[in-house]
Amino acid sequence: MHLCNAYTLALADRDPELHGILRAAPLNLPDGQPVVWANRLLHRKTTLPATRVYGPDLLLDVFALGRRSGLRHYLLGSTPHVLEALRRELRQRFPDALITGTCSPPFRPLTSQETRKQQEAIRSAEADIVWVGLGTPKQDRWAAELCTALPVVAVAVGAAFDFIAGTKPQAPHWMRRSGLEWVFRLGCEPRRLWRRYLFGNARFLWGVARQAIRPVNENGGRTPSAASRLNSSRLVEQGRDIPGRIPKVRP
Repeated sequence: MHLCNAYTLALADRDPELHGILRAAPLNLPDGQPVVWANRLLHRKTTLPATRVYGPDLLLDVFALGRRSGLRHYLLGSTPHVLEALRRELRQRFPDALITGTCSPPFRPLTSQETRKQQEAIRSAEADIVWVGLGTPKQDRWAAELCTALPVVAVAVGAAFDFIAGTKPQAPHWMRRSGLEWVFRLGCEPRRLWRRYLFGNARFLWGVARQAIRPVNENGGRTPSAASRLNSSRLVEQGRDIPGRIPKVRP
């Protein structure tokens, strides 16, 4: 499962590997108000309105609901400091939740031996769901690999670890609702995020405009001039896949 914001889709517009990963995923959810607005613009005929699925809220809701069924959670990503703070916070909120393991992988590509060792640790923990907080596109690739290798649900949740752990500030609710969360995050981390928002947001808007001007026809095919590849997910609209469009997904 992938939580897609404007930056995720902008990356997938120029990265065929990420594009394929998202299109092959069973479920992609719009984690970003601009993606919700794009869904509404490009999928006006659908009867299912798009709503934002915010990563931190999704994680907390699943933890709350999963206590009844004994859902087993595994936390993968970030730094040891953040993971420890996250685990303490989750234990405080949900004392009876089952966190069966955590892992802070190195900030470099893993060797094949390290990958097997990590997967074996998750298997040994008997995890049902793996929360992956490594940043896009790394987390999306790792989530896809985990689901291929193991009988787990892997959810790429971005900065949710930091927000819940309290190691990074969250934008006020009104900014998240009005699509201005990126302004808040840019103000908090300008040196790290300015390229992402300047070029990523521009590419996302250009992709939406491309699709709005050159729509997919009713049979799901493209017109000859429609070259947009922005839709980087498998989407469900009226029970069928339609390639080449911004994802319309059920929250």
